[in-house]
Amino acid sequence: MQPDRIERVAVFIDGANLYAASRSLGFDVDYKNLLGHFRQRAYLVRAYYYTALLETEEYSPLRPLVDWLGYNGYSVVTKPAKEFTDATGRRRVKGSVDIEMAVDVLDLSAHLDHVVIFSGDGDLRRLVESVQRRGVRVTVISTIRTQPAMIADELRRQADAFLDLADLAEHITRRQVEPRPRPPAAAGRPALSRATPAEPFRETPDLPE
Repeated sequence: MQPDRIERVAVFIDGANLYAASRSLGFDVDYKNLLGHFRQRAYLVRAYYYTALLETEEYSPLRPLVDWLGYNGYSVVTKPAKEFTDATGRRRVKGSVDIEMAVDVLDLSAHLDHVVIFSGDGDLRRLVESVQRRGVRVTVISTIRTQPAMIADELRRQADAFLDLADLAEHITRRQVEPRPRPPAAAGRPALSRATPAEPFRETPDLPE
């Protein structure tokens, strides 16, 4: 009997969609832990992150994140966002990344067993259906634990599996490190601590966090 084949997986993240869903659930995503979570469970072929950036802004708060992702295992896809004023006079920003995501999913689908999409956008239903016809399983990750739910019902029905982001939160948030008890210091000498095995001892009464 042959051993089970390791599943080839690619992750596709709509950055704005994931940000809105996670904040609605009350947590921030740690993208290092997110990558590690999928690497532990399958052969991760690629992880894509999609976002729109306003070119008119001299500094975008997204830029540090985008730069970090690009150096730490993600394929980052950006597009210019469009700014406009709606009928009520409010400033709005439009920057859908559905087309960019669809092109990458279809291009890579021949090399995958499983596609994981972080988005709740109902416009992706046809993409999911097309990928399924190629014999690839699709899991969609969003949440129904907000009011209203952040995933379109038609997308949830079309996917092979739906995973609520709230159930994934413990694996993709920053892990809190429990403080270690402080060892007793020798009389007349400051306590010694070591931050990492590579660092020299530092004379400080405080343990590293």
